[in-house]
Amino acid sequence: MKRRIIRIDEEKCNGCGACAAACHEGAIEMIDGKARLTRENYCDGLGDCLPACPMDAISFEEREAPAYDEAAVLAAKAKKAKPQSVPHGCPGSAARMIKRDAVCPTTSAAVQSELTNFPVQIKLAPVNAPYFHQADLLIAADCTAYAYGNFHREFIRGRVTLIGCPKLDAVDYAEKLAAILAANEIRSVTLVRMSVPCCGGLEHAARRALQASGKQIPFDVVTVTPSGEKLDTSRFF
Repeated sequence: MKRRIIRIDEEKCNGCGACAAACHEGAIEMIDGKARLTRENYCDGLGDCLPACPMDAISFEEREAPAYDEAAVLAAKAKKAKPQSVPHGCPGSAARMIKRDAVCPTTSAAVQSELTNFPVQIKLAPVNAPYFHQADLLIAADCTAYAYGNFHREFIRGRVTLIGCPKLDAVDYAEKLAAILAANEIRSVTLVRMSVPCCGGLEHAARRALQASGKQIPFDVVTVTPSGEKLDTSRFF
């Protein structure tokens, strides 16, 4: 059938992943650093992805395409929404708290890790875990810990940590983060991102998650450069 459907200009696409995060139907995936319309029957032609694209790489077109399959979309959403608090299979996905003993810097040559929760990948994190109660949440692009030398002491210390990369993970972080925020008493959210454009997808997902949770939570955004400079901190509510 001929109908309205989105078109993605891969030449303009910068791989930020914002469109994939904005697509509630899951029709768009990030493949080899580019946004691709991988499920034409999931695209409803309404264009929630258009305003999310910072490069104006998405437009509408009229062409032959499979009909929008709402049943398939709902089934896919239901599968993704299944509770993830109880791990199955890989023991590495089991939620755990990590207790740290105080170490005096003058008596230990080693720099102690400040991580207090595991797993840290957004995709693997449970929606409900004891460490989320009254937590200050850190959402970080995974490159930031390598770029910023004082990352553990300045950002991980005292916070529950979640990390991800919107350019590499073909998932909608907003849904998972919104579920975590809605199900737990989170006191604050700090997002640390790189200055590169593709990191905008992580910030966009966090903003959508906060909005979807229906809660008023202090939200700080910190930007780090690949050379390890901290550019700025912006606070939102």
